Amino acid sequence: MNAHVLENEIGVDTTVSDWVVVDQSMIDRFADCTNDHQWIHVDRERTERESPFGKPVAHGFLTLSLLSSLSYDCGAWPVHLGTIINYGLDRLRFLAPVKAGSRVRLRSTLKGIEEKAPGRLLIRHHGEVEIEGEETPALAAETIIMLILDDKVA
Repeated sequence: MNAHVLENEIGVDTTVSDWVVVDQSMIDRFADCTNDHQWIHVDRERTERESPFGKPVAHGFLTLSLLSSLSYDCGAWPVHLGTIINYGLDRLRFLAPVKAGSRVRLRSTLKGIEEKAPGRLLIRHHGEVEIEGEETPALAAETIIMLILDDKVA
């Protein structure tokens, strides 16, 4: 298999993940893991008084970190073909805050495939993390993975 086999999929299908709740517990755990306890994320009382959002919001990088699991959930990555390695991001933008208690999901479209070497493909998706009930997505990014094809497939 090479890049040409998957090229028919480019821009054709959009995959959508299930909804995931980003609750205060998740935000607090992320703050603990990253040592980022800025008040807009963890101080419920202060955000009610001072934040333009009226409640805590998720860290942008928390929302970004959900891309991996949401990508697998919606079937964006061809895991049945080999090993997937995170290669990077292009054009990442944080567009809207994710308020504590919101539900988010990923909408992803295959944008390109490039054969880097025999059995190694760079696969690009355009993804948007949508917030339920909101018009503007939380973030938009082009995600890139390196797919190392199984010997049986390559």
